[in-house]
Amino acid sequence: MTDTILNFVNIHKIFAAEGIDFTALRNINLQIRKGEFIGLSGKSGSGKTTLLNVAGLIDPPSIGDLFIKNINIKNITDNELSLIRAQEIGYIFQTFNLLPLLSALENVEYPLMLLNLAEEERIERAHAALKKVSLENFTHHRPSQLSGGQRQRVAFARAIVKNPTLILADEPTANLDTKTSDEVFELLMRLQQDLKVTVMLCSHDNDLISRTHRQITIVDGQIAGEVTK
Repeated sequence: MTDTILNFVNIHKIFAAEGIDFTALRNINLQIRKGEFIGLSGKSGSGKTTLLNVAGLIDPPSIGDLFIKNINIKNITDNELSLIRAQEIGYIFQTFNLLPLLSALENVEYPLMLLNLAEEERIERAHAALKKVSLENFTHHRPSQLSGGQRQRVAFARAIVKNPTLILADEPTANLDTKTSDEVFELLMRLQQDLKVTVMLCSHDNDLISRTHRQITIVDGQIAGEVTK
């Protein structure tokens, strides 16, 4: 399909620890299409995060083929893979992963440094991204000066600043209270719709997962069910 941005073909992911192999993903066949909002659900240890890491080109498959925009990642160099990660994929983490000594603006600008953009353009795009998450008045605040919800908004701005094709969100509301969690999720939904970006969200919160457009359940490293609205 022309709008398929990620295609998993018979993917397995195997980790070796102390001489014992552990299969985290088994026979994953999955197509991710442009503009989808996908929710991944499953118990702890089910393989949700591993699936996100494979999708994010962080962990290569042990077996099988992964295509991003019809390019088999087996056929490209590490430098080409790094460039795709830098240009095409935005990451949102449970623990925010902000650099504590940098301001909100500098945290958002940071991924653009990997793209060798001019400073003026980096700052302009960082300001625009912070405005999209309603933090234009907090550009000079460091993470310690922000609430949990504000820190996650900075993380959202950092994820969208390079205009990615795909955003991967690993438990983005897990460290937030219920009200803030709902506000942050609503923001993520709005960004997904406004920017026409594909989002893969991993969460233990079934209420949030149920609000995504396509829900995939992972059990023991396998796709056990799928619902599309």
